[in-house]
Amino acid sequence: MRYSSGFRAALVALVALTCLGASSAARADSGTIWISELKGGFFIGASGGSGLLIFHGRRYPLSIGGLSAGLVFGASKTRLHGQVSNIRQPSDVAGVYGAAGGGAALAVGARAIVLRNEKGAVLRLSGREVGLMANADLSGMAISLR
Repeated sequence: MRYSSGFRAALVALVALTCLGASSAARADSGTIWISELKGGFFIGASGGSGLLIFHGRRYPLSIGGLSAGLVFGASKTRLHGQVSNIRQPSDVAGVYGAAGGGAALAVGARAIVLRNEKGAVLRLSGREVGLMANADLSGMAISLR
């Protein structure tokens, strides 16, 4: 089979880009994260809290804040823990995470969520929510290093 030089050049470029993408993903690392968040609202909700990132054996304190819009009613306290992946440095965790979802807690409820920020960091969190809270909303959470 004979291939034109343009096709071969495009194929070589595609293979090179694929290898570069794989090597940059291979350099990405992960850490452990804990978040404690208080939420409350009536149609519009707000949340705030703190957290801790452990990355390469070092501890980094976090600040948490957020807004929700949709069907939001009640107040709750949520404690989440899990993994953050696709980060190269602690500051990659900082950013805005968005989600659409729903849930309810009456006294104690379970919660699990996967979020991604604009830098590509992925949070996989699970935990417990305590309080009286019902929601079906669009929400955003901002995480910053303290």
